Amino acid sequence: MARTLDEIAREAGVSRSTVSRVVNNHPSVSPETRARVEAAIERTGYRPHGIARSLATRRTHILAMIVPEAVTKLFTDPYFPLMLRGATEACNRAGYQLLLSLFTASMDSGILRDRVLRSGYLEGVIAANASLSDELVPSLVEERIPFLTIGRHPDDRVNYVDVDNIGGARMAVEHLIRLGHTRIATITGPQDMTPAQDRFEGYRETMEMHRLPVSEGWIAEGDFTEAGGRAAMTRLLSERPTAVFAASDSMAIGAIRAAWAAGLDVPEDVAVVGFDDIPSALTVEPELTTVRQPIERLGHLAVEMLIQRFEQDGEQPTSIQRVVLPTELIVRKSCGSAR
Repeated sequence: MARTLDEIAREAGVSRSTVSRVVNNHPSVSPETRARVEAAIERTGYRPHGIARSLATRRTHILAMIVPEAVTKLFTDPYFPLMLRGATEACNRAGYQLLLSLFTASMDSGILRDRVLRSGYLEGVIAANASLSDELVPSLVEERIPFLTIGRHPDDRVNYVDVDNIGGARMAVEHLIRLGHTRIATITGPQDMTPAQDRFEGYRETMEMHRLPVSEGWIAEGDFTEAGGRAAMTRLLSERPTAVFAASDSMAIGAIRAAWAAGLDVPEDVAVVGFDDIPSALTVEPELTTVRQPIERLGHLAVEMLIQRFEQDGEQPTSIQRVVLPTELIVRKSCGSAR
């Protein structure tokens, strides 16, 4: 049977307000009284109501992960479940709850602010995969809610955790060049997203450093999906590249399937390298050479950094935190060697 504050007060021989102060860890309670009330709570098995307690303490221990992507993409792209698993594990360890909020470009930004950002129950927000045109980050800055982004953001007021996208792309293209490829095309991600911009920058810089041409016909923009990668590869094949760097594994897998559909062999006719190292990189035929990014670690670290920001001495630190994690080239069968 659920216990009430009045019952705990009678059990401990104190007033109801004293019990409330103990439950909410108010400092104006003597050690002796606090011990008596805590003993009564232990004997009766009382558990404070979470919402009521959060209203009193102004602590809810609820974080939101906001992903401005279509729901179908969230649950078909393996990147998101891995990132969410890392974030959920970190929340569980710290005693927080993670609220997942999905928004699409068609939703009015006012609805987002009223429904989530102004709800009053969030202690912090993680914005994942937001495009530069999305109003999410400016809204978070305006509402003064503790937040950070997964992925670099150009606003100098924004904290973020990211991976070395430029360096990872460089490793991928350098590997193809070492194999003898010179006609190297790329399938980029959406260019209004900083990870896609950085991976394209790594490709472009490496090609220029080796004085290799970067033809407009060798650049096709995708959307980080397998279907987008397949469509982009179909456009690229008319330019006869010997190798393709795709800015995500899902797009790389789509590229491989487009090559098959055109009667080409991977890697004999065209080599393919991806970025992510999602589980399906090992199940596609041939196994995908890729740039491994620590996806679960991104989600885990985002939660740790956010909690640290508002639990450190009870104050939010004023310094900007930006952490960039390393990437690693994983060589498998899809890159082969150039003819």
